[in-house]
Amino acid sequence: MIVGVLKEARDGERRVAATPATVEKIRALGHEVVVDPDAGAAAGFPDAAYETAGARTGEAVTADVVLGVNAPPPDHLDRLRPGATVIALFAPASDPATVEDLGRRPLTVLSLDAVPRISRAQSMDVLSSMANIAGYRAVVEAAHEFGRFFTGQVTAAGKVPPARVLVVGAGVAGLAAIGTAGSLGAIVRATDPRPEVADQVRSLGGEYLAIESPETEVSATGYAKEMGDDYKAREAALYARQCREADIVITTALIPGRPAPRLITAETVAAMKPGSVIVDMAAANGGNVEGTVPGERTVTANGVTILGYTDLAGRLPAQASQLYGTNLLNLLKLLTPGKDGRLVLDMDDPVQRSVTVVHDGEPSWPPPPVQVSAAPAPTTGATPVPVSPVRTPMTARRRFTGVALTALALFLVVGFAPPALLPHVTVFVLAIVIGYYVIGHVHHALHTPLMSVTNAISGIIVVGALLQIGHGSTLVTALAAVAILLASINVFGGFAVTRRMLGMFNRS
Repeated sequence: MIVGVLKEARDGERRVAATPATVEKIRALGHEVVVDPDAGAAAGFPDAAYETAGARTGEAVTADVVLGVNAPPPDHLDRLRPGATVIALFAPASDPATVEDLGRRPLTVLSLDAVPRISRAQSMDVLSSMANIAGYRAVVEAAHEFGRFFTGQVTAAGKVPPARVLVVGAGVAGLAAIGTAGSLGAIVRATDPRPEVADQVRSLGGEYLAIESPETEVSATGYAKEMGDDYKAREAALYARQCREADIVITTALIPGRPAPRLITAETVAAMKPGSVIVDMAAANGGNVEGTVPGERTVTANGVTILGYTDLAGRLPAQASQLYGTNLLNLLKLLTPGKDGRLVLDMDDPVQRSVTVVHDGEPSWPPPPVQVSAAPAPTTGATPVPVSPVRTPMTARRRFTGVALTALALFLVVGFAPPALLPHVTVFVLAIVIGYYVIGHVHHALHTPLMSVTNAISGIIVVGALLQIGHGSTLVTALAAVAILLASINVFGGFAVTRRMLGMFNRS
């Protein structure tokens, strides 16, 4: 089949649906590729680069399969040949008028933003790809407007405090913003109604601000849900308090298929410090902040800048195009199972069914629900089985029995051991007690350096055991050999694990 790559018609759109790198892989599936003239010029991909990759320049709307970023305008759709397949971001959940118009056309329409959030569809999840870029760019735009250091500094000329950043929503975009702001040295705080994201926020160096409410629960879809009045009241109080302290606020809260929830009121904005910056990443869906103008930069009466840019991902067009093109390529791989240039749409596949808005001129939206649970759903009429065993607290009787048996064993050792062994037994017992309480309270982030310390201790054990071999009874020699074996396993295993963990941070 012939695959066409459109030049985007939307004003200011710099992304393109396929890059020279993805064109080569599309051709490897057996397809021919035709690219509109200058389709990738705004993203830094000239026509010559596409031709080198094996594509030809021509009119993409005449192709069998047409690829775009945004939904093609009606005049482009009118020029598509009957029976063509068009793949782009149609936003069918929030734009029923477009769905109705598409249903009157003899086309097959696939919307990439309708990919279900399940494991096997992650490589096609264009919303996550673009949100990751947008979260990064939001911090860059905020830093430009803020015009001051993010990191704190102490210089001979005075002290510069670090910037304080509040991120509302810890989804893909929010986590990208947290990581970027933290890497610049800011103090980052974040909120989200899903308690399961707390560890993700902390892993990026942010502080998770929990909103205590009986409505908070682990998300079953991976998305935040609409919260009730009690939660919203507590949430508003938190934002009013935190925004007064923040220098930069980045809002990312979205609920699929609905207008963006209004989280920050005009009163809260009016209480913020002059020179503060708000980046409303939900501006395209109505905005999380009162006073946001989609696509515009506005300044309030008290000097707070509100950025309502709706093209954050498109402001990094080369990388955004590459990620979008890779998501689209993965969908084409799914649709071309034989790698023979033939597109096969399997409506029994939940991924392909979910992205299909129109099939051979017949409307097929909305799709049936897909189980995308991020948490196990309860089984009706059956006793739930715990995922992991629950540790029950030790009763006082069991604790007393354990202490008594330990004391009796220690008494027997002291009573029958030679006098020269008593100091060693005392040191051994104290080491166990102190080690238990010290190591048991070490934060998980320090486990890698702690492993290095235990390697050093194991090395001392090896040396001591080597000195005991051949000096004394056969029992001493046997115990020394066992000590050497166990300590050596700990040393080599510890270094192997440490090397593996450090390798995760090696960019090469």
